Amino acid sequence: MKNIFLALLALSFAIPAWSQEYVTQRLEKSPRHLEWVDVKNGDRSIKCFVAYPEKKEKAAVVIVIHENRGLTDWVRGVTDQLAEAGYIAIAPDLLSGKGPKGGNTSDFANEDAAREAIYQLPQDQVSSDLNAVADYASKIPAGNGSLAVAGFCWGGGQSFRFATQRSGLKAAFVFYGMFPYTKEDLARIASPIYGFYGGDDERIDATIPDTTKDMKEAGKTYDPVIYEGAGHGFMRSGEDPSGSEADRKARDSAWERWKKLLGSI
Repeated sequence: MKNIFLALLALSFAIPAWSQEYVTQRLEKSPRHLEWVDVKNGDRSIKCFVAYPEKKEKAAVVIVIHENRGLTDWVRGVTDQLAEAGYIAIAPDLLSGKGPKGGNTSDFANEDAAREAIYQLPQDQVSSDLNAVADYASKIPAGNGSLAVAGFCWGGGQSFRFATQRSGLKAAFVFYGMFPYTKEDLARIASPIYGFYGGDDERIDATIPDTTKDMKEAGKTYDPVIYEGAGHGFMRSGEDPSGSEADRKARDSAWERWKKLLGSI
């Protein structure tokens, strides 16, 4: 009995306090190949979660950039859902090495601690890490050479920013994110930008008109869709059994749109 207690105690420390049971159950039951890989970027090592589809053909690769909470179970669940849809998905933990004692997202005591660490990350490091992950992703043997990026919340802004920095992307999918760009930034974009926004998220939505105008003037493709009644983070809350009906509806509609757009890259 003592050994069982110690084993359960050890497990409780291994699982983040913000672990989501409905997501971990999905991952445990997934028939797809899921793995952790370490991507090198100079003297840094970026922990990444990769999900592979079950198909004969080579597949496009999607880089998934996490929210300001870091690489959570929910983000890993998104990669599995992308794999279920037929794509290779790779989610880097951009807090790699920044956790307690040099740990990762899972080593923070709670979401607030992870969130605080996110906003202390140097932007140059974030961009460099994403480029290293993109280099790795472009060489995955099962990949077909097509590479896209997607991000949520903080990661949504980073996905938009990455499109201004990385040539060769087929598309960038921005879920309720923004970043302070310049017209020079927009001029470097070579891929279409698809936006997904909640109707009850004016903090983010207020930026859409100017972004639409500036992207049009730059001759770039920017296609934002606002899901009425949905709040910020509706892709996460719409999957949560306790989420609102509006968020669940928005989440389902956004997934259908996302999969349709992915099918065109």
